[in-house]
Amino acid sequence: MDVYGRLTKDIEKELASVLGSGGIITEDRDVLENYSWDQAGRIWGHMPDAVVRPENTEQVSSVMKIASLNRIPVTPRGAGSGLNGGAVPLAGGIVMSLERMNSILEIDPVNRVAVVEPGVVTNDLCRAAAEKGFLYAGYPMSTETSFIGGNFATNAGGGKVVRYGSTRRHILGAEAVLPSGEVINVGGRFRKDTWGYNLLQLLIGSEGTLAIVTKLIVNLEPKPGKTVNLLACYPDIETLVDSVSKVISSGKKIISCEFMDKKLVQYTTEYLGCRLPEQERSEGYLIIQIEADNEEQLEESYEVVGKICMSCGAFEVFVAESRTDSAAMWNVRQNGLEGMRAKDPYACSSGDLMVPLSSVPEMLKRISSAGSKWGLEMGIIAHIGDGNIHPIPIKPEGMSPERWAVYSEEFFEELIKEAISLGGVGSGEHGVGHVKQHIIIQSKSAAELEVLKGIKHSFDPKNILNPGKMFFPLET
Repeated sequence: MDVYGRLTKDIEKELASVLGSGGIITEDRDVLENYSWDQAGRIWGHMPDAVVRPENTEQVSSVMKIASLNRIPVTPRGAGSGLNGGAVPLAGGIVMSLERMNSILEIDPVNRVAVVEPGVVTNDLCRAAAEKGFLYAGYPMSTETSFIGGNFATNAGGGKVVRYGSTRRHILGAEAVLPSGEVINVGGRFRKDTWGYNLLQLLIGSEGTLAIVTKLIVNLEPKPGKTVNLLACYPDIETLVDSVSKVISSGKKIISCEFMDKKLVQYTTEYLGCRLPEQERSEGYLIIQIEADNEEQLEESYEVVGKICMSCGAFEVFVAESRTDSAAMWNVRQNGLEGMRAKDPYACSSGDLMVPLSSVPEMLKRISSAGSKWGLEMGIIAHIGDGNIHPIPIKPEGMSPERWAVYSEEFFEELIKEAISLGGVGSGEHGVGHVKQHIIIQSKSAAELEVLKGIKHSFDPKNILNPGKMFFPLET
């Protein structure tokens, strides 16, 4: 007996009547194929039976009511920029793309919030907030492409986490549609409450397995003061890592502390057609962004931080003198994955590791050791200020792409186990999806898994919402 119901012509007609023109796609195989995979790669993909593109909460609710009645699986999808198969419709059925729900509904200066739909590109929100004199600080490195709804689903982080925290800290409220089609509102335009279980925090990072978010109330910060970027060049990784905790605890307002190793910088600067200072002899770089209230404080701050870096072994610390200089530094960091993929289109970025800051030196050693053991060349970037490390290995010459897709995940599994042994977890921001599912299940106790399964069942008793993800293998 089939676990799930089939998407019949009658159900398709019912969905079309709810969604209107262009709201459902069932026949165009090329379009359906585009929604069958995410940035984890096509090998991890699965074809949907239909793609629906609702324009409002009412349509999302109606689709879920139809799906629930007929037990048809629904996979929510944002920009499709995830790296672990979180938006892949493993059970077929319906992909619900939220791309048409892309409005910034309100910037509220009194309560310092914005109200947005889930299909808003993150950087569009950042710009709209800036125009009103505010900062949206939930800022992943994929800000130009990711949707705010996807950031919510994965609790995305990025280069500013060391100062502002991940997405979780910037979501104050949400409207969400349950698998049954019922609409709930959690949180609001306030910043604290002691008012029962916090369902909002449970939904953040749940990867679309519990509910589909249709509106978000996000926190806005005061616009930053004066900022400056430093580029510190190091002869070895050990001295670089020694700087990080001292920079973070310097008492200065550190917004970002980002790491790039020699190999990543080499391939990325080749891709971009540029150079960084001291590139021949630098084994690694730190990009450090500092904030202060005025120019005098800013100068004092970067002098203090620069001296810390030099005392720890940096042989040069460059201060960006202009926006152009700052953009050049960050351009290499933000294009690190693209640079590695210009060298090898199969360069894998699906794994990010999270360890306590004190364990970063040891984790980097273990990554290097594992790379040698597995015969892999790799570049590394990291939000090193908060212990979030992103190894990017390159496919060995002669290995088939199909074998590489499995081999690279086996490699990341070893790294994740090392991170867990050091008191960390298997992902700080990329999530679990279905690619990392078997690893997270292994890392949880039986008692914890039972609690998690109970939560899923409470929200989704028919298991129709993004089935086969996170802790919950696909029913067969």
